Amino acid sequence: MHMTGSQRGMTAAQAWVLALTSVSSLMVALDALVVTTALPVIRVHLHASLTDLEWTVNAYVLSLAVLLMTGAALGDRFGRRRMFAAGMGLFTAASAACALAPGIGWLIAARAVQGAGAAVMLPVGLALLSAGFPPEQRPKALGIFGAVTGLGVVLGPLVGGAAVQCRACPGRGSSGSTCRSG
Repeated sequence: MHMTGSQRGMTAAQAWVLALTSVSSLMVALDALVVTTALPVIRVHLHASLTDLEWTVNAYVLSLAVLLMTGAALGDRFGRRRMFAAGMGLFTAASAACALAPGIGWLIAARAVQGAGAAVMLPVGLALLSAGFPPEQRPKALGIFGAVTGLGVVLGPLVGGAAVQCRACPGRGSSGSTCRSG
C-alpha cells in the first residue's frame, strides 16, 4: 500500500520547525496581551501616568505592525533561519530588558524593541513553516500553528495576572522566592 505525503507522519526536522515557529508565535501573542493585566502594578511601581501606560501597550503593537513587512523582507534578503534566530534573540533580550526596566521610559523602549523582534519572528516563522511542509501537510501544520497562537491570546491575561500576583506577594523581596497562593 502506497502512502501519500498527508498520510505519513512528520519528520524530526518538520516537528522542530513546527515547534519553534509555534512557540515564537505564542510568545508574540502572549506579549501583546500579558502587559494589559499588569498595568495597575506598572503604574504604582514605576510611577507611570496614563499616557505612559498607553505607550507601554502601544510601543509593542506599533513597532510590530510597522515593521512586519520589513521583517519579512529581511528574511527574504538575508535568509529565513538567520533572521528568525536574530528576531528571537532580539525579542528575548528585549523581554529581559522589560523585566529589569528601572523606570517607565526604559520599559516603553524595551517594549518597542520587543515588537521589532516580534516583527521579524512572525512573518519569517510563517515562511519557514510553509517551506518546511509539502502542500498536502501544510494545512495541518498551519492549523497547529494557529491553535498555539490562539493559546497565547487566551493565556496572555492569565499569565499577566499570575505575574502581578507573584510580584505583589509580601516577603518576595530580592530573594526571588516564589509566590504561594492560599
